[in-house]
Amino acid sequence: MAIISDDDNNIKFDKVKNEDTTSEETSYDMSFESNIRPKHFDDYVGQSTLKSTLKISIEAAKKRELPLDHVLFYGPPGLGKTTLASVIATEMNTNIKITSAPSLERPRDIIGILMSLKAGDILFIDEIHRLNKISEEILYPAMEDFYLDMTTGKSQTLKSIRIPIPKFTLVGATTKAGSLSSPLRDRFGIIHRLEFYTEEELTKVIQRTAKILEIEIEEQGAIAIARRSRGTPRIANRLVKRVRDFAIVKSNGIIDEKTANEALDILQIDKFGLDNTDRSLLQIIAEKYNGGPVGIETLATALGEDVKTIEDVYEPYLVQKGFIQRTPRGRKLTPFACKCFDINNIDLQQSLF
Repeated sequence: MAIISDDDNNIKFDKVKNEDTTSEETSYDMSFESNIRPKHFDDYVGQSTLKSTLKISIEAAKKRELPLDHVLFYGPPGLGKTTLASVIATEMNTNIKITSAPSLERPRDIIGILMSLKAGDILFIDEIHRLNKISEEILYPAMEDFYLDMTTGKSQTLKSIRIPIPKFTLVGATTKAGSLSSPLRDRFGIIHRLEFYTEEELTKVIQRTAKILEIEIEEQGAIAIARRSRGTPRIANRLVKRVRDFAIVKSNGIIDEKTANEALDILQIDKFGLDNTDRSLLQIIAEKYNGGPVGIETLATALGEDVKTIEDVYEPYLVQKGFIQRTPRGRKLTPFACKCFDINNIDLQQSLF
């Protein structure tokens, strides 16, 4: 139960009101990124199994004339969790409020948003695993019973009040599903993991983005960009914009395979989608630590990067591609990495012991 009193952020119950709690809480169609984000499932590329399941759930909810069950999306960053929330809002013919967990620091922040919702609205909270304990506890009765449990007054005049709120759908997104508390995770009726995109799916994403950007792109040029996009639409869209600039300045304004490869080479992104930091990480393990294993803190020090940055940004893709593996003793190169990068001066069998 959330206690809101004069001593708690100077709020009384009768003063709780709808506020603009964060600059991140905005309509999803007000930025450039939203222009390249699909608004309907028919335009959304990839995640076919997830889309099929969501379509059925949305259609059932519309026939019951009830809000969609609360939805949790988890998976690596850049795979389209925010976009899916916007697509759900469009398909449900309702409004969406977008915010992020770090911006909900005070009880009044989450209360203000919840009380501003209308029946059927969608509340999207990004990085929901970073919600503080008080905000999380306020969400429990709101998600289950559509009530806000609050108290007002002090000591002997303390009163508990239940305030009804319109039925809504909470869509949470996280890159760390394991960091969610069990009580919060169990309150989501629909839970889906987003997978990395295939080369064919990314090619379609790139062709669609190029059309929106009004730049001509050949199929082989789109494939060349897709190969270096790390299975992530966000990266693919970013690379399309960079290659577009190169094509306009250095080429004839058309993105073909040669133009795409030349632009990506200048950006120092290799055929595996690895950048300088990725290659430096593999090089350090190979040359300084004989292929590993080596501890993550040692790697972070050698690279001059934060441990969290390596774990959250660089490692997932390198592990997913089979270049490194995590062991109880640390990170080590795989035989596949040695084959791809012609690393012949280490003894992987000896490094296992």
